[in-house]
Amino acid sequence: MVSIRLSRTGAKKRPFYHIVATDSRRSGDGACLERLGFFNPVAIGGEERLKIDSERVAYWISTGAQASDRVTQLIKEAAKAATVAA
Repeated sequence: MVSIRLSRTGAKKRPFYHIVATDSRRSGDGACLERLGFFNPVAIGGEERLKIDSERVAYWISTGAQASDRVTQLIKEAAKAATVAA
């Protein structure tokens, strides 16, 4: 099964996460099928905190992928920000 989850990168005490579609049997930071966006929880100043390619996320979910709980929250947050900006 394909899952949409966070993959941690970044330095010690400075996390940065890629939102990826990956095989659920792979390790958390293993190879991914596709990068769908990123999440920077410690964004400062003009740095972008969250970016998600919602069309690709919708595609993966339509093919049966399961999003993790945290990614589901981030998708809702991105959708809310997109409606406010529009």
